[in-house]
Amino acid sequence: MSGSVYIVGAGPGDPKLLTIRGLECIQQADVILYDRLVNIELLQHAKADAELIYCGKEPGKHGMIQDEIHRALVEQASLGKQVLRLKGGDPFVFGRGAEEAAVLRQANIPFEIVPGISAGIAAPAYAGIPVTHRDYAASFAIVPGHGRAEKGQDFLNWSALAQIDTVAFYMSVGNIDHITKSLIKNGKSETTPVAVIEWGTTENQRTITGNLATIAQEIQAHQISNPSMILVGDVVNVREEISWFEEKERNQC
Repeated sequence: MSGSVYIVGAGPGDPKLLTIRGLECIQQADVILYDRLVNIELLQHAKADAELIYCGKEPGKHGMIQDEIHRALVEQASLGKQVLRLKGGDPFVFGRGAEEAAVLRQANIPFEIVPGISAGIAAPAYAGIPVTHRDYAASFAIVPGHGRAEKGQDFLNWSALAQIDTVAFYMSVGNIDHITKSLIKNGKSETTPVAVIEWGTTENQRTITGNLATIAQEIQAHQISNPSMILVGDVVNVREEISWFEEKERNQC
């Protein structure tokens, strides 16, 4: 008898941002395959005998490659187990959840998709930055920022992105020079505000700000690394009024 697979978004880092349905899936799972950016505190809710399989990927390194993850999902579910694929953020936002679901459909394995809160919205919110605002931003885009032009991976429509009010770049600090130069080249002002949020929604969160002309130097000066979210747009200025999470963390120290 075949089991089933639950492809679940674990949220952006703060374990309290997991959905109720996501928590239920963790509690019921026989096998949990989890990613690098999943807060391991969430695994404390698993059954005592649940099998935990780390399959996280890091820039330049890989735990389990994607094909191995696909095979593991199918094999474990084919043994009649309830399998949880636990992914940081939302499984359909740069999470390859759709690819995993397609493999399960081809293998006739029942599956369920459980959305999660995406870091592209949550990290800015914890930094006191709304991605949309009645006065500053009526449009919002989220894009991967780690493709490199010199490697033939620059597939972004920079002219279109330069027209969008707020743009969130995922996992992109290593490519910041190309991002800023591409936006400026396509019409974005050098003075456009930029925020970089490292380890968003966690106790290690740090936020730095600048503009398109200065943010690369700020990243280097503060030694910001991934996981980080880069947010470009006038909404960054709102942080001065409603920054809350980092102040709360400082006050608790």
